[in-house]
Amino acid sequence: MTRKTYDQLRSSRWFAPDDQRSSGHRSRTMQMGYDPADWEEKPVIAIINTWSDAQPCHAHFKDRVEWVKRGILQAGGFPVELPAMSLSESWVKPTTMLYRNMLAMETEELLRSHPVDGAVLMGGCDKTTPALIMGAISMGLPFVFLPAGPMLRGNYAGKYLGSGTDMFKYWDERRAGTITKEEWMGMEAGIARSYGHCMTMGTASTMTAIAEAMGLSLPGASSIPAADANHQRMSTQCGRRAVEMVWEDLTPEKIITPVAVENAVTVAMATGCSTNAIIHLIAMARRAGIPLELDDLDRIGRTTPVLANIRPSGTQYLMEDFFYAGGIRALMKQLGDKLDPSAITVTGRPLVEGLEDVKIFNDDVIRPLSNPVYHEGSLAVLKGNLCPDGAVIKPAACDPKFHKHVGPALVADSYPEIKKIIDDPDYPMTPDTVLVLRNAGPQGGPGMPEWGMIPMPKALLKLGLRDMVRLSDARMSGTSFGACVLHIAPESFVGGPLALLKTGDLVELDIPARRLQMLVSDEELAQRREDWVAPTPHYERGYGLMFSKHIEQADKGCDFDFLRTEHGRPVDEPVIY
Repeated sequence: MTRKTYDQLRSSRWFAPDDQRSSGHRSRTMQMGYDPADWEEKPVIAIINTWSDAQPCHAHFKDRVEWVKRGILQAGGFPVELPAMSLSESWVKPTTMLYRNMLAMETEELLRSHPVDGAVLMGGCDKTTPALIMGAISMGLPFVFLPAGPMLRGNYAGKYLGSGTDMFKYWDERRAGTITKEEWMGMEAGIARSYGHCMTMGTASTMTAIAEAMGLSLPGASSIPAADANHQRMSTQCGRRAVEMVWEDLTPEKIITPVAVENAVTVAMATGCSTNAIIHLIAMARRAGIPLELDDLDRIGRTTPVLANIRPSGTQYLMEDFFYAGGIRALMKQLGDKLDPSAITVTGRPLVEGLEDVKIFNDDVIRPLSNPVYHEGSLAVLKGNLCPDGAVIKPAACDPKFHKHVGPALVADSYPEIKKIIDDPDYPMTPDTVLVLRNAGPQGGPGMPEWGMIPMPKALLKLGLRDMVRLSDARMSGTSFGACVLHIAPESFVGGPLALLKTGDLVELDIPARRLQMLVSDEELAQRREDWVAPTPHYERGYGLMFSKHIEQADKGCDFDFLRTEHGRPVDEPVIY
């Protein structure tokens, strides 16, 4: 393998020349206490750290960054920590999805504008993983993704609790009056008891698994619980490997190939992945110039069973159990020849290398192909006159009786309106009712909030019901469950067919046929189209205005139209003076 020389590194353009501008770079670096021996003949490795005081998932990153620096120094590199926005799912309103592309742009520009040769990306909470990777792909420097790791199992009254999933479950029980306020407060205190991201197979665990399956993390890294000492060792290994990747010139386009993307989709489906995975996978692939489509995800999903028996698709286990059962590498082993062996990882070696030696310690947690949790993949893509560009459902996480369903629509145009409906114990509806929330998509939300798992209405809770068909152009948390059809595209806010649906219209859901229809004549829909009035835009200035003008629809990955790879990276970077 041909290795780079120091004068071929980007950072040498800042530090090496004997001129006034580079003298200033060197002088200001020494101002911070560094010595020329710290940077001379060494690659500079950026550590993009998404730690913040408002980010419980990344609370340990203030410590982990020091372990990353240790690894970089051990391998002969110069570590430079560059903080980036944190995007806490727990705190940010209206939704972190509004800012995913902002973090992607920030990552790309941090790497472009600083004298760095490679990077370690520190993320894990839902949108940080795709955002960091999207930005780093577009910049094109060698990088390793360091996943935050799942938190420890929740615990209350001797029972394990799963973040998100059990809060949704028990909130319905609280609203139904079957648990007390004191019990609820006990669950609040016990469900999230360590740093780290959600320990269910929500969006965070899904996306870090996808990053590893795409070859962007060290083998096994995505499964390690945040509080486990293995996570500290892995952090140091990421630092060491990032230095080596720079000398090897192992850039993203050599790793993220069409087969690597298909492997990532296959692993995602086998995990029982979050519905959000579809949007982020499409966006990440397209940044790498790979035109992943909804139909590609559905095709792979039809032949990839769910093997990870983890909530919410599973009923008992959590990510800590997944790690102790063998982790993501054990799941890859169970997938066998469903993974393409030609794909490589940040190690420079094949993704499947060494899988024959991986041990599976609990095959109820990580199932074999012969005994799956669900016979098809986690997600199904629907088409029809309600969603000509597609919609998504998680069949494994909803009551099978709703896989084929016809019922009357009950339509709400806003989140406050849907709240009034679900909180009214006497609101007229039946178990067949199809509850609809619209104007909650990429532009309508704004930012496509996680409103798609509409809580069960009190009117049905008092009948003992815990699931119903729900439709929205919103997303839902990856920890969610139920018969929820999401990501309806085009969204209603821009005039998609969902905008034409009226309360009382019959809606047909047929998951085996991959169909979602409103049973309304073409003539009636044409008249409704003529009568439709576009809603008032949300923003008149700033980032929100830019978002509104350039955000793509869910089936395209919700990236900004001007960041697509067909717009290209510069053939050569602007001159650095």
